Amino acid sequence: MGSRVGTVERKSKETHIKAKLDIDGRGDRCEIKTGIGFLDHMIELFAFHGLFDLELEVIKSDTQIDIHHTNEDIGIVLGKVFKQALNDKAGIRRFGSAGAPMEATIARAIIDISGRGYFRLNIENDTVIQAGEKQEYSLSYLEHFMESFSHSMGCTLSITLQNVSDDVHTNVEAAFKAVGLALDQATQVDPRREGIVPSTKGIID
Repeated sequence: MGSRVGTVERKSKETHIKAKLDIDGRGDRCEIKTGIGFLDHMIELFAFHGLFDLELEVIKSDTQIDIHHTNEDIGIVLGKVFKQALNDKAGIRRFGSAGAPMEATIARAIIDISGRGYFRLNIENDTVIQAGEKQEYSLSYLEHFMESFSHSMGCTLSITLQNVSDDVHTNVEAAFKAVGLALDQATQVDPRREGIVPSTKGIID
């Protein structure tokens, strides 16, 4: 199996972001500098539990306004670097599912690297979203991040949060861990499918 690495640099009037990824890493060789401390921690957890070696740096942002653009654009760049590293997706398992608990909260993530970008966040009690808006990060920001990631990577991703907490940190951390675990499964190479794109179409865009 060849090296599965990707490097992406994206510039807009609002942000300038660089990322480097090795899918077949160990998860403990990461350097995340987004300018948003909470998001740094979440992406580090995602990479660590997914066994991805990841460097991600936000060089320019408009966080003096708020974190909206930066949060979404980081999701876009992360999706792009995974798509690049996976190349034609030959041999991968394609599907992954995993759960991660944090205290009473349980996050479940299901992913299909299908070439079709779609995201759905299912929450047991959506009043938590309203409460979360008062904190540094929120479930709305999580939704925007994962939607941007899914569309730029070209994957279908569903996250379900059960026993949601009034502590947004608990909910979001469980979600990032679950996505990392599920994506690790989906990106693994199945030796029975060596060199074969996992689609009856013969191609995954």
